[in-house]
Amino acid sequence: MPAIDIARLKLQAASLVEKFDRPAAFLHDLHEILDLYADRTLRVSVAAPASVLRSYRSPQSVLKQIEFELAPLTATFPEQSMTLTDALWKDAHLETRLLAATLLGRIDPRTPLLVERISAWVGRVRDKKVRTALLNISLNRLRRETPDKFLNLIQEWLASNDPKMWACGIEALIPLLDDPGFENLPPVFDIVRPVIASAPANQQNELAGLVNALHRASPVETVFFIKQTISASQNPQALIILRRILPELNKELQPHVQKALREKSGK
Repeated sequence: MPAIDIARLKLQAASLVEKFDRPAAFLHDLHEILDLYADRTLRVSVAAPASVLRSYRSPQSVLKQIEFELAPLTATFPEQSMTLTDALWKDAHLETRLLAATLLGRIDPRTPLLVERISAWVGRVRDKKVRTALLNISLNRLRRETPDKFLNLIQEWLASNDPKMWACGIEALIPLLDDPGFENLPPVFDIVRPVIASAPANQQNELAGLVNALHRASPVETVFFIKQTISASQNPQALIILRRILPELNKELQPHVQKALREKSGK
């Protein structure tokens, strides 16, 4: 991998984005850039690849510069951006899918089929890094500019019969709850109440993360919500899971949950 000449990289990225509205040409030149900066030092004998996708293992700064150059076009031309993201996703390299996920997060959230695109990709993705990018970066403008639409999407995921979509819905909620500008917690409590009341045992880590994020956002409301949820629960398994995640919860929250569980069990 050659040393990165920042000035040269900027010129390469600027030349690349001139092909923004020609996905085939864009992909051709993108692969040339990624190949130029590819890290070929990883030995074949490495047991566990970092990604299930093919990857050039090029430095993060390369993609960042390309993303920077694309940002104004992505925000201004949503339809062409959607076409480009499709081509990048179908190419099925780690770098092209990460770039596609980033572009989705910069497209106007009112763009037709944007939400459907994200849902479809989230439902099929296997690579952890790409899934994280979809659930955080791709939903960025939707989460920030149209929170009601975002919450409707999360509600659909959490109502799915697919446990994978439950986990994705929970993970996607965390950035919203950690946003200091978001204060409308009641609809979030309504959405997550059935999840907490019936979460499967294999998602207790996600459940602990969700409860902690709720507590960070509003300790008082979360204590009341958790007590209320435990008191109304008719699912013994849910109470068992809450006991299991108790050590993972915020220390200020633990005694309240413990007391509610004891009162529910009559002990």
